[in-house]
Amino acid sequence: MSFCYVAPEILASTAADLAEIGSTISVANATAAAPTTAVAAAGSDEVSEAVAARFSAHAQFYQRLSTQAALVHRQFVEMVNIGAGLYADAEATNSSILRSIEAILQSIETDLLNAINAPALTLLGRPLIGNGADGSAPGQAGRAGGLLFGNGGTGAPGAARQPGGAGGAAGLIGSGGRGGQGGAGAAGGAGGAGGWLYGHGGTGGQGGAGGQGGAGGPGSLLFGNGGAGGNGGAGTATLFGGTGGSGGTGGSAGLIGHGGAGGHGGTGLAGADAANPIPIGNSGVGTAGTNIDINGGAGPDGSPGQSGGTGGDGWTDTNYGSATAQGGSGGQGGAAGPDGANGGAGGAGGAGLSMGDESAAPAIGGDGGDGAAGSANGGAGGSGGSGGAATTQLAISHGGAGGGGGEGATSNIPGDTGGHGGDGGRGGNGGLLIGNGGNGGTGGTGGAGGNGAQGGAGGNGGAGGSADTPQAAFGIGGSGGVGGDGGSSLGVGGDGGPGGRGGNGGAAGRLFGMGGSGGHAGAGGAGGAGGGGGIGGSGGAGGDATSELDLGQGGAGGHGGSGGNGANGGHGGAGGAAGFGGPGGLIGAAGGAGEAGPGGVGGAGGAGGAGGSGGSGGSVNLGTPGLPGKPGQAGNDGSPGQAGPIG
Repeated sequence: MSFCYVAPEILASTAADLAEIGSTISVANATAAAPTTAVAAAGSDEVSEAVAARFSAHAQFYQRLSTQAALVHRQFVEMVNIGAGLYADAEATNSSILRSIEAILQSIETDLLNAINAPALTLLGRPLIGNGADGSAPGQAGRAGGLLFGNGGTGAPGAARQPGGAGGAAGLIGSGGRGGQGGAGAAGGAGGAGGWLYGHGGTGGQGGAGGQGGAGGPGSLLFGNGGAGGNGGAGTATLFGGTGGSGGTGGSAGLIGHGGAGGHGGTGLAGADAANPIPIGNSGVGTAGTNIDINGGAGPDGSPGQSGGTGGDGWTDTNYGSATAQGGSGGQGGAAGPDGANGGAGGAGGAGLSMGDESAAPAIGGDGGDGAAGSANGGAGGSGGSGGAATTQLAISHGGAGGGGGEGATSNIPGDTGGHGGDGGRGGNGGLLIGNGGNGGTGGTGGAGGNGAQGGAGGNGGAGGSADTPQAAFGIGGSGGVGGDGGSSLGVGGDGGPGGRGGNGGAAGRLFGMGGSGGHAGAGGAGGAGGGGGIGGSGGAGGDATSELDLGQGGAGGHGGSGGNGANGGHGGAGGAAGFGGPGGLIGAAGGAGEAGPGGVGGAGGAGGAGGSGGSGGSVNLGTPGLPGKPGQAGNDGSPGQAGPIG
């Protein structure tokens, strides 16, 4: 019996193509009819007339045949179109019938399965045939598959610190369900067991952050492979010191089958960068100078974490007689409180003003107060106060000197050590008789070390006071204050975390099988960079001098402070140890050892702080500019970590 397969849509397309061909031929026949059916004689003789009549008769006969062929062609196209429609109708009818039959069969199948499973569900709470339901609530295990046929359900993921649900077990024939992923800090769920007769174990769930991977499910008692272990979760800052979770152990086979591979270890958390404390404001302002005590008072000392107060401004002395006008000195900056506070700024010097058109009294501006040093760790030095201005008419005027900037404090806060990489999981054993052992999991990479904290910046020097002598020959601007040195960093970079150990390979079956390969070890984490030295404070600008003959002397600019030294970089983490290969069977080689993890790269030494810029000299007869500060020395690079031992 022969069969013919027909596609109605192709038949309809073919009929359209045939109709187009027939139309093209008809147009060509009509075009050729006029010149061929009435051929004119070449001459008036009998032979020419006979030849012309012969050709014309032949063309007329061709046109009659073409008309009959076109009729047959149209009828054929109509039959093809009718056939395409009939086939389409038949296909639609058959499809409807098949859908009805399919629905009936599905209903029968469902009813039949329900009838078969009902007694087992009533007595044992488990069907004979069918897959187990997946876990729904957080951490709920997957349901077991049917007693005869069916896979286990997947375990549900766990909530925070809750393990993932275990995968459901299979029945006689089927594979175990996959374990659910663990919540943060918790292990993944174990994979479900394979069927008693045939089936593979389920894969273990992945560990939550810092959690261990779930173990792979065992394979069937007779034929089936063990499930792979779940991967460990990456380390977190709040769980287990940043250590990555270990990989889950691979499931072992039963009588015949391969062991599951061990899970990979999680990556260790990178160490946190060190940070200096943040100051919480200053303690206020010192008392200003008076006509009784012309010097400003020192700024009040700061409490823990509080910056020192600003020194009080010196008294401004306004003299209309012959006595020298002397401005008071600015107060010293208040001492910084402990815990990384900034030093207080120096107060401004008071102005010396010798007033009156005929005044021959000299005028001297008060010196600015010095800024206080910052406190450890990393406090910045206070800025120096500006020198007071000096103004007189006929005598010499001398601007006050700017106060020096306070020194930046050292910082001794190292970067945190990187977390340990998680160990790889052990490979599962092959079947008791026949089967290869599972490969060990790869160890996790150690976390990178954190960077050390930076030294405190030096305070800027105060500007020198100006000297103004409109009717005299000479005035001297005050010199700028020296910038404070930047604090050195003693905060070394954190060491990189060691790499995780590779998992051991599983043993082969006792008769035939290869041992599992040992897992590769994780690399050590890179060391953190050392803290940078604090930048030096800028020198204060020299004061300007103004006199009638432009013979004044501008103040010298202050020298910039030196930059602080950088700290050493952290050491690279040691590489992890390689996993051992599993033993082979009676016939079969042992597994090879994994590769040892390479040591981490040492951290870079901290950069030395930049020296402060020198202050500019005062104008008129320009003062000498200050020298820039020296840059600090860079710290030494950390040593690389050692490679792990070979398994």
